[in-house]
Amino acid sequence: MSKETLKRITKETVINITIDIDGIGDNDIDTGIGFFNHMLEALSKHSGIDMYIKAEGDTDVDCHHTVEDVGIVLGALIKKSLEKRGFARYGHSVIPMDEALVLSSMDICNRCFLNYDCNITGNIGNFDSELIEEFFRAFVNNAKMVLHIKQLYGTNKHHIAEAIFKSVAYSLKSAVAEKKETLSTKGTL
Repeated sequence: MSKETLKRITKETVINITIDIDGIGDNDIDTGIGFFNHMLEALSKHSGIDMYIKAEGDTDVDCHHTVEDVGIVLGALIKKSLEKRGFARYGHSVIPMDEALVLSSMDICNRCFLNYDCNITGNIGNFDSELIEEFFRAFVNNAKMVLHIKQLYGTNKHHIAEAIFKSVAYSLKSAVAEKKETLSTKGTL
């Protein structure tokens, strides 16, 4: 069992997250942002990572601080969970959601880089779609990984967003899979 918990308190947010990277995708998620909850539930379920997320933020201002801070804490927890074991390191996935198709590829390598190549703008309900990139940037920088996300095609914003989160979930599931050792030609990440 690889259960880890982290709490982050700022003047803008209070984030409390527990994950188990060896879980089955159980989740209880309440960020105060309905669509974001839906995307995080998909990330949990399809990655097989149990996620218990309680976030309170200044959503009366907008959702940016909450979304970014959840990404910070979730990324830090992934990194912390992997410090105790060998893991596959790489993962990739291509996921369809109706007319949308999204590719993602990751390397959990102790370096940070996000290539977010998705054409999704405007709101999905009351959720600003540009926050998807902000979430993954915070996640990548704190998990210390390289992540490429590319929308191959699609027109429906909800479908594109859901394909993004599900594709990253499957890439993450592969990358965190326990292995005897984490391969590196340098001998360390």
